[in-house]
Amino acid sequence: MPEQLPVFNLAQRHAPAEVAEPRSAAEVAAVVRRAADAGQQVHPVGTGHGWTHAIEGGIALLTRGLAGVTVDPARGVARIGAGTTWAQVLEATAPHGLTPLAGSAPGVGAVGYLLGGGLSPLGRTYGWGSDYLCSAEVVTGTGEVVTASATSHPELFWALLGGKHVPGVVTSVELDLLRLTQVYGGGLFFDGADAEAVLTEWAAWSAEVPAQVNTSVALLQLPDAEPVPAPLRGRYVVHVRVAVPLGAEESPVLAAGLVEPMRKVAEPILDTLAVLPAAAIGAVHADPDQPMPVLEAGALLRAFDADAARAVLAAAGPQARAPLAVVELRLLGGRLAEAPVVPDAVAGRDAAYGLFVVGAPVPELFEGPIPAAVGSLARALAPWANGGFQPNFVGALNQPAALDTAWPAEVRERLAQVRATYDPAGIVGH
Repeated sequence: MPEQLPVFNLAQRHAPAEVAEPRSAAEVAAVVRRAADAGQQVHPVGTGHGWTHAIEGGIALLTRGLAGVTVDPARGVARIGAGTTWAQVLEATAPHGLTPLAGSAPGVGAVGYLLGGGLSPLGRTYGWGSDYLCSAEVVTGTGEVVTASATSHPELFWALLGGKHVPGVVTSVELDLLRLTQVYGGGLFFDGADAEAVLTEWAAWSAEVPAQVNTSVALLQLPDAEPVPAPLRGRYVVHVRVAVPLGAEESPVLAAGLVEPMRKVAEPILDTLAVLPAAAIGAVHADPDQPMPVLEAGALLRAFDADAARAVLAAAGPQARAPLAVVELRLLGGRLAEAPVVPDAVAGRDAAYGLFVVGAPVPELFEGPIPAAVGSLARALAPWANGGFQPNFVGALNQPAALDTAWPAEVRERLAQVRATYDPAGIVGH
């Protein structure tokens, strides 16, 4: 693997024929045209988080040379270059009392996240990340540099709003920001012995909370090593995550009261809930930020009740000893379910919950045990699955057709038409 190619998932072994690192949209266009002349594909690579398969041949186009953030505080807008992480955007916007609708992991690239819709820890309150996209500079598959918005190249812009694998290289975006400085957030970590009580209560509680409450729960098998907090090392735990935005009228005391039913279920091993700067949104999920080898899969659910909780625990609870590092359930709904102001291609608005599974980072288990465990969990939750997928949560353990079936047939057909218009030769691969 070329040493300069960023990779987060060490299970991937990319083998491009060439690596390019352009510094401008014009240079990106030159790479695309050169690839077309040579009959090669161009594979945009940002932070390395989003690949579900290995790059074989062609040109790996690193976008880190395009990274950067410019904030217009008066307009409440940021211009974000491809290759920029959410951590960089959060740092640039915070001094102005602004924040983007970022993802749970600040190390993830902003542009790739937005192209898949963008599910934030604050999404129930504010919607999908792509709802805030104003425009995008794109190098199409024909090597043309265009600006797409609701009024310029509107079909391409529609595809950029959740269509994920778009017919070009997005070199920068302009994004509306939230005027938000504080969040009541963090998590409650419970011992695996309390898993059934916690998960069944979370199922009931999450079905009733208002849209200002954003929550997820994860079954975690944690290593006995740093940077895992000492009380959690080497343990099977249940992590209940919460994020409540605190505007001028929201009280931290009231926010804490909304979480009280979960605090009463059992004694937490660790309680990290507190008033946080909006720029510290990554502390809610506390996702790992170091590269590791993993296999992943995702699905969408129409409901999650006590029976579903018991089905999860039978397949992946502490007694199951399944080789799974993370089994996560995110509550959707709220603003995430509302129709967008600008029509888009976002998948998942009709789901009630999202499921994401990460196998143990043990390559020796990749061929049989981990796929088998994920398959068992999928079968256990089949009665609650809605058959759909959220593109940013499709992984290598999903069926090959999962990314295509993320969208209804009419949306897939429209996306195909946009790709045929802007990248007729299929030069830009993903």
